[in-house]
Amino acid sequence: MRAEIGQFLRHLKTERNASELTLKSYREDLSVLCDYLAGDEGTPPHPAAIGMPDLREYVAAMHEAGYSKSTIARRLASLRSFFRFGQREGWVRSNPAKALRNPRKSKKLPHFLSTDEIDRLLTAPAGNTPMGLRDRAILETLYSAGLRVSELVGLNDGDIDQAAGVVLVRGKGRKERMAPLGSHALRALDAWLSVRELSEREPHDYRAPTFTNRFGRRLTTRSVGRMLEKYLAETGLDQRTSPHTLRHSFATHLLDRGADIRSVQELLGHKSLVTTQIYTHVSTANLRAAYEKAHPRAQ
Repeated sequence: MRAEIGQFLRHLKTERNASELTLKSYREDLSVLCDYLAGDEGTPPHPAAIGMPDLREYVAAMHEAGYSKSTIARRLASLRSFFRFGQREGWVRSNPAKALRNPRKSKKLPHFLSTDEIDRLLTAPAGNTPMGLRDRAILETLYSAGLRVSELVGLNDGDIDQAAGVVLVRGKGRKERMAPLGSHALRALDAWLSVRELSEREPHDYRAPTFTNRFGRRLTTRSVGRMLEKYLAETGLDQRTSPHTLRHSFATHLLDRGADIRSVQELLGHKSLVTTQIYTHVSTANLRAAYEKAHPRAQ
């Protein structure tokens, strides 16, 4: 089975252009199944010898071990993809993971910041140092365009059209979308790009990374996370806040101010409207709180 897993991972990397993070998740998910099925013998069975009863026992074992519902659902998704690829390659006749149901997830509203909190965060970086200008441009761009942090660090100079106020974003599954940039983000970007110094290794053209570290090399997602942690400590904002919180806040604030949900779906790059609808629950909760506070007969 380990050889087939290796072949599947190579397929994801070469044919699907999967990120290193995605490959790491699939590798870990499938390795856990391998170890479980190997048992005391130490050798996992061939994929063709794995049936639905084996996978049901595996899911039950995960529940008993206390794994979260989201972890179990992710591992099941990995299994379905693996066996679907196995069908294509002829290792297996059917997909034993196809009929397995994901555990019911409790609906959890995404954490977001209020507009006042966003303002405090975005104005926290110092405007008189190159790194401060970079950090402000990062935060403004994340919030202005509703980007994932991976999309942000992947930006190149050629992706940004400052005259039109838009940025070309490469999202999940190599899908591209155009995202608008507000005036605050454009000014912050212009200020950062005027002081940025690129590494000699990076070409000074449209392929140059927009956001770089102090050595002039492309910034990583982890570096953005550490940068945000610094400003959360300085401003006293909720420590649960992550770079993705700015994306949640972007969507919530748009819907709160009357934006059409289909438009928000396009701006976020969501494949399904169902994914975007979580933000309508947040918006409705805000409306309810305002109603109960203001209406004389609400209580």
